[in-house]
Amino acid sequence: MIRNIVFDMGKVLLDYDAVAVCRQYTQDAGEIGLIRRELFEGPEWKLLDQGLITEAEAIKRIGGRLADGRLVRLAEECLVHWHEYNLSPVPGMDGLVRDLKQAGYGIYLCSNVSLRFRVFEKEMPGAEYFDGMLISAEEKLVKPDPAIYERLFARFHLRPEECFFIDDLPANIEAARRCGMDGYCFTDGDETALREVLRRRLPVRFPA
Repeated sequence: MIRNIVFDMGKVLLDYDAVAVCRQYTQDAGEIGLIRRELFEGPEWKLLDQGLITEAEAIKRIGGRLADGRLVRLAEECLVHWHEYNLSPVPGMDGLVRDLKQAGYGIYLCSNVSLRFRVFEKEMPGAEYFDGMLISAEEKLVKPDPAIYERLFARFHLRPEECFFIDDLPANIEAARRCGMDGYCFTDGDETALREVLRRRLPVRFPA
């Protein structure tokens, strides 16, 4: 019987625009494209999610590739402030989290995200209803590594067969299933469709 709902964050609870922050500091399309490639799509971003480097170390490494003082400062501003501009709530998800909590389900987070998450975690839809949050940078594990799911179960004393996982990437759902946790791939941002899936799958009803 499903007793707990485990959410991913990006593209599930919070939508993500990788260059929105860049537009706060430059309107030059070339510079925006460069920051996207070197910062948000560069290897340092994944290392930050893994908790293997600090933001200062990331900027030092990126700065070596940019080799231009102004662009390095631009990258640093974007790294420090990305969460203020790149993230926006997925419509309806705050209400869904609330309804699930009120129906008696445990609510948990399992997300690939850097330590900066702790700066904005309370802005996440339904944050006040979560019973536990496990983030990759603190664990030095990232999805779809099965070890991160095992860490989730152990940390919060959960049985995988009693959990249902909502993520936007098929590989993450498949890995969770191999660990005994079923799930649903949420790819279109349609909270109404997700709500209907959950109403069919969950033993305790909650509002339509």
